[in-house]
Amino acid sequence: MGFKDEIKRRRTFGIISHPDAGKTTLTEKLLLFGGAIQEAGAVKSNKIKKGATSDFMEIERQRGISVATSVLAFIYKDKKINILDTPGHKDFAEDTFRTLTAVDSVIVVIDVAKGVEEQTEKLVKVCRMRKIPIIVFINKLDREGKDAFDLLDEVEQKLGLKVTPLSFPIGMGYDFKGIYNIWEKNINLFEGDSRKNIEETIAFSDIESKELDTIVGEKAANRLREELELVYEIYPDFDREAYLKGDLQPVFFGSALNNFGVRELLDCFIEIAPTPRPKDSDTRLVNPDEDVFSGFVFKIHANMDPKHRDRIAFVKIVSGTFEKNKPYLHVRQGKKMKFSSPNAFFAEKKEIVDISYAGDIVGLHDTGNFKIGDTLTEGEGMNFKGIPSFSPEHFRYINNADPLKSKQLEKGIDQLMDEGVAQLFTLEMNGRKVIGTVGALQYEVIQYRLEHEYGAKCTYENFPAYKACWVKPKDSKNEEFAEFKRVKQKFLGHDKYGQLVFLADSEFSIQMTQQKYPSVELFFTSDFRIT
Repeated sequence: MGFKDEIKRRRTFGIISHPDAGKTTLTEKLLLFGGAIQEAGAVKSNKIKKGATSDFMEIERQRGISVATSVLAFIYKDKKINILDTPGHKDFAEDTFRTLTAVDSVIVVIDVAKGVEEQTEKLVKVCRMRKIPIIVFINKLDREGKDAFDLLDEVEQKLGLKVTPLSFPIGMGYDFKGIYNIWEKNINLFEGDSRKNIEETIAFSDIESKELDTIVGEKAANRLREELELVYEIYPDFDREAYLKGDLQPVFFGSALNNFGVRELLDCFIEIAPTPRPKDSDTRLVNPDEDVFSGFVFKIHANMDPKHRDRIAFVKIVSGTFEKNKPYLHVRQGKKMKFSSPNAFFAEKKEIVDISYAGDIVGLHDTGNFKIGDTLTEGEGMNFKGIPSFSPEHFRYINNADPLKSKQLEKGIDQLMDEGVAQLFTLEMNGRKVIGTVGALQYEVIQYRLEHEYGAKCTYENFPAYKACWVKPKDSKNEEFAEFKRVKQKFLGHDKYGQLVFLADSEFSIQMTQQKYPSVELFFTSDFRIT
């Protein structure tokens, strides 16, 4: 198969939602249909509770939530599918926002009972800003929930989307009979108790046929005919071009836990979803089918395998091919590097690959060379744009709870900060370390991982800060900057990269500082791509 054909086979997408909408379960079932796993991990009973395949960190299994993005790959109908399963919890949103820079499209999962929730709104806003193509999957249809039309209205109003249903439920909750697949013109009947079997479908091009009454019952058949008539009148026909531009969003209904409606979603997805898309850099637009390799680091993860203290940088390949043992330029450091064992992923399982193509995600063993946002090329000096990092909103002093383990604590904090889990600030006045996070739950994760992965213990104390502002004086030698540093010394520190940061204690303090010291610029995002 030719190089360009390989790229056309790729589909790289993220799954996003509010916590508990069923995102990780959907990921599992997509893998099940793709033949990548034989049994779903979401089987629960009193004696056994298997964690979902994509939740490989111990803390995720205990809490039942995803705290880190997982990368999973499988082949389905000759298409190479790369899924990025993201955390739904708002405290881990920064990881999700960064992951959205590495996907070509997304599937948004919505709970039929809860409808559109706060975290979904935030994530979809980021997708819309970036014009990422979106498919909506309305999940948990076997439970009592909102009316299908009400849900479609809510998706349009709250998320600002323009939807078109490509499947439609026959009944809901206790009356749920199955799904009519508008895209393929067939009916998928819901068995209810066959949790692990993949359902059979019945081809059904004519819904006026009396056979429909026999299959689902007269009442349900008549209701379906009425509802489909409404669907065809109200919603626009599916237009792939509009979907790819981010102007039209197809909607599917199903129940991921029961394997229901998932095949329909997957079959349509591989037909309509975009192949790898071009990406903007600080010098030019890079196309995926260019011969030369380029890619960027969107995530760093330490200790994916606790037995081997490894650290892996996840690289999204933007153009060309990535080959084992070939030298590539690390743009920020200006040095050539070779990688003898690049990995492809299946949750925590990894396999070494000789060649990867644009659209793929590769994992590179890292000894501390990479930061999030770093660019790798075959020699061209450029940096990819739009790798976000946000000002933390929670701040705490971190203290060593076991003086005999200071080296382990230092190493652990260093590696976790490189992953983008949180940000570390060292105060100028007394050298104390302050950890800043986007969400408070991150502190628990840090504490847990320091103990279980590095053998170090820490405690926290509150630090009275409202926001971290990165400081850039117009002239570092002028008197105004010297006075700013003298007056604010109690609140000044440096981030991991030595950049000066003002840890402001209130919104008022930020406003007063900007008025009093106009030549001192304050920024609310730190640029990871230090050029």
